[in-house]
Amino acid sequence: MKHLSSEMIARAASFFKVVGDETRMKILCTVAYGETCVNDIASKVGMTKSAVSHQLRLLKNEGLVKARRDGKNIYYSLDDKHVVDILDIAFTHIEHKSHEEGCSCSHCNEK
Repeated sequence: MKHLSSEMIARAASFFKVVGDETRMKILCTVAYGETCVNDIASKVGMTKSAVSHQLRLLKNEGLVKARRDGKNIYYSLDDKHVVDILDIAFTHIEHKSHEEGCSCSHCNEK
């Protein structure tokens, strides 16, 4: 890894603080499948529309989601491919760490 400035480290810490919340992770995973309106997000994560809107504002401020208005509805999606990549890597890492010693899957055998 290259040398990072204090500013970049602080921004990464802020990013992981926002992503590190279980509710926001559920929302990110919901919109990862494509553009989704607030009502559908609220239904899928079991929260009120108001609570979801608050969490979406935090995710949007961090640059993780983007919004598109269509009439009275606002649709949210991941801001860019990097967010999908980060989520995929995180879940791959978590799955890998849950394997038993001696696992023969491709991830456990990478050098």
